[in-house]
Amino acid sequence: MSHPRHDPSGQPDDRLARFARALGRVIPDAMSTCIAMMVLVVAVALALGNSIATIGDAYYRGLWMLISFTMQMTLILVLSSTLGAAPEFKRVVARIAKIPRSEAQVFVGAILLTASFSYLYWGLGLALGPLVAIYFAREAERAGIMVDFPFLLAVTAAATSVWQYGLSASAPLLMNTPGHFLEKTTGLMPLQTTIWAPSSLIFIAVFLVALMIAARLLKPARPQPISDFPESSKLAEPSTIGMAEPVTQPVASAEPYSERLERNSIPTLVLVAALVGWLYYHFGVKALGLDLNSLNTVLLLLTLLVHRNVRNFSRALQSAIVSCWPVVVLYHLYAGVAGLIQFTSVGEQFANGFAAISTQYTFPLLTALASTVVAIFVPSSGGQWVIQGFVTAKAAEAVGLTVQRGLLALQVGDQMGNLISPFWAVITGGMARIDFRRFIGYTVAFSAIWFVLGVLVFTFLPA
Repeated sequence: MSHPRHDPSGQPDDRLARFARALGRVIPDAMSTCIAMMVLVVAVALALGNSIATIGDAYYRGLWMLISFTMQMTLILVLSSTLGAAPEFKRVVARIAKIPRSEAQVFVGAILLTASFSYLYWGLGLALGPLVAIYFAREAERAGIMVDFPFLLAVTAAATSVWQYGLSASAPLLMNTPGHFLEKTTGLMPLQTTIWAPSSLIFIAVFLVALMIAARLLKPARPQPISDFPESSKLAEPSTIGMAEPVTQPVASAEPYSERLERNSIPTLVLVAALVGWLYYHFGVKALGLDLNSLNTVLLLLTLLVHRNVRNFSRALQSAIVSCWPVVVLYHLYAGVAGLIQFTSVGEQFANGFAAISTQYTFPLLTALASTVVAIFVPSSGGQWVIQGFVTAKAAEAVGLTVQRGLLALQVGDQMGNLISPFWAVITGGMARIDFRRFIGYTVAFSAIWFVLGVLVFTFLPA
């Protein structure tokens, strides 16, 4: 199979590709960005009159405040990747990836599959989206359909955006939980008024259609197939990592008992039974809903079932955890910046400035802009709502709008920040074994589509 020629740099030579390449050259890595953010917020805090002691205390309170959430996030990524390494899962995704017969169908299939994962739970979309891109790119190349792999990876990353109005949307779930921090101000917000409001459902549908159209219009003129990225391509090839071994496989009589036990399914089934009991107690006895802990329990349960024994599970886990290293440290560095915003006057002053100049028609735009900036500093939707929630609620009431409209507009900006921040791009690139700078320029282009459509929907449609 012959591939299209590339320019001397090895990159596609159309305008969007050149923009992506140029942006990739100037965007620093996530850790450097975080350090720059910390310095900037400290300078702003000092300019607003916060004392050195207040600033030091804010950083002290923030640095490790996301310890629990970081571990939950790490488990979601690791367990989702481990689940994705199972032969059963790979066969399903690979089978779906073989369906497209044209470039347009490749984009549509990858977008819909990734969006479905993300709507069910954001961690699934984040962890499995790169695998979807890899499989679709590989099968497309095998079928003679030339698809640019970095571009397809950016497309699937953009498709994960629907989680903001999906079943795991942090702020809407929090606002529908009795005892939340704004209950005295806003009361409870039924999901029918937030993620299941007509405007939210319309926005999801319109955005996905727009993304499919944009993928066709903005695709690189000279695509780089996945074969140009050997490390990424290897992830779609059969390997011993994650390959479930038959339980009845004969073993040598000289093999140690400990190794025979690792190959046996009985220990795994014992743990599966314990996890089933945990889930019954959580959902049946305590009548609680889906949260991070219960999701991780479900993922662990499914992962154990598909890998069948301890040996297979451990080997897949070792491979999967390599892709998730950024979360372990970077989240805490971002938490330090979040503490500087949350526990000094920076966050409130920033939001108040936007509220003071808002009208019914500018409020959604200004709220989305404010949340975009905050999202770059605070990579946690729940944490962002804690910072901006009270001010957003009061500002919405002041201009005669519902708090729900403010919340939904804030989520537009939250995802805008996620799409342009190198933090999440580093994670996606790590999972796909590709430098995030190769595709982040494309996600910036898709983020503009997300932002414009979101602001229009939540400005003019009922919410």
